[in-house]
Amino acid sequence: MGSITFQVIREKVDDIYTAKEESIIQAMKLIWERMKIIVEPSSAVPLAIAIENKDLFKNKKVGIILSGGNVDLNHLPF
Repeated sequence: MGSITFQVIREKVDDIYTAKEESIIQAMKLIWERMKIIVEPSSAVPLAIAIENKDLFKNKKVGIILSGGNVDLNHLPF
């Protein structure tokens, strides 16, 4: 991470969340099952974070941008 990016994060970001790999795969599968969209793992991270932290997002409206399809269909993790 560069010095400019780090400074912006320090000034503008309140929290940073991480997600377990298993939750990311679960999120990818859920998106596929419900929406019939294949998304790359990085796009599933926000949903994985919401799944892991349900109480944090309870009774809130949350928007998640789904992008990319940079996935090898022969090697889906689910």
